[in-house]
Amino acid sequence: MSEENSDVQAVEEFGASYRRLKAEIGKVIIGQEHVVDEVLMAIFSRGHCLLVGVPGLAKTLLVNTVGNALGLTFSRIQFTPDLMPSDIIGAEVLDQERNFRFVKGPLFANIILADEINRTPPKTQAALLEAMQEKAVTAAGNTFKLPDPFFVLATQNPIEQEGTYPLPEAQLDRFMFNIHVGYPSFQEELAVVRSTTGSTAATVAPVMGQQEILRFQALVRRIPVAGNVMEYAVKLATRTRPGHAETPKVVQEHVSWGAGPRASQYLVIGAKCHALTRGRFSPDIEDVQAVAEPILRHRLVRNYKAEAEGVTAERIIRELL
Repeated sequence: MSEENSDVQAVEEFGASYRRLKAEIGKVIIGQEHVVDEVLMAIFSRGHCLLVGVPGLAKTLLVNTVGNALGLTFSRIQFTPDLMPSDIIGAEVLDQERNFRFVKGPLFANIILADEINRTPPKTQAALLEAMQEKAVTAAGNTFKLPDPFFVLATQNPIEQEGTYPLPEAQLDRFMFNIHVGYPSFQEELAVVRSTTGSTAATVAPVMGQQEILRFQALVRRIPVAGNVMEYAVKLATRTRPGHAETPKVVQEHVSWGAGPRASQYLVIGAKCHALTRGRFSPDIEDVQAVAEPILRHRLVRNYKAEAEGVTAERIIRELL
């Protein structure tokens, strides 16, 4: 079988596995279709996710459910004001033979739930920087590789809430998607209450394994992208930057600085994965537009004028599109 034919077959397998995965997650998570889609797209694109929403919207339950459905090792880290970097990475301890050895922290798992990541000071948040970019950590002069695949799925309360610290820009840029988790509709909330106040609780079985996930991640990277689609993605990212020749008025007036080259990369990879989830072998411009908002939302730093006039990042992105 030629490589092209095997890739066509792999695209069909991806679609079938993706639908099975969503059905399994849907046993526990009711509604929130776009949230589930974006979390899974980030995972198959080798990206990290930041889920933003007020407490009580099942952000933690969603991440837990995804971890169970993917059959991967899972670690939850509750971020608190007194959390130290060594509580995440691990630390050197003196054993009985009086030799130092490194004891791995909870970061050494496939899926990391960084719960309420903005409730810990920037010093501890920064402990994730190397892990998210290099898939490795350095401790006591030694570098330790993290398991493959490795994802950070972080939850964050809106920063206006008491006891929160804003995430540093370098940290934010490492998240592929910034996903807004909103309130459910009346019918969805009714279904949630009905399913969670009885005597039986839904359980999730693993429907995908480590090797399958790695195979689908490689497939996402392999699928071709037309030149005009790639150019559109790069132009979209450059138009978010004030002072650029093609930057529209809304950006010049309301943005302090825009998205960097990492956004262009994520727009292309995200578009590839979006196309695959729809059973298509190559992405088009509509696929780039479909992933633009969660990719660009946290990369636009608005100025005081935007804050004063209530111009949101979402509004700016919609005008760019």
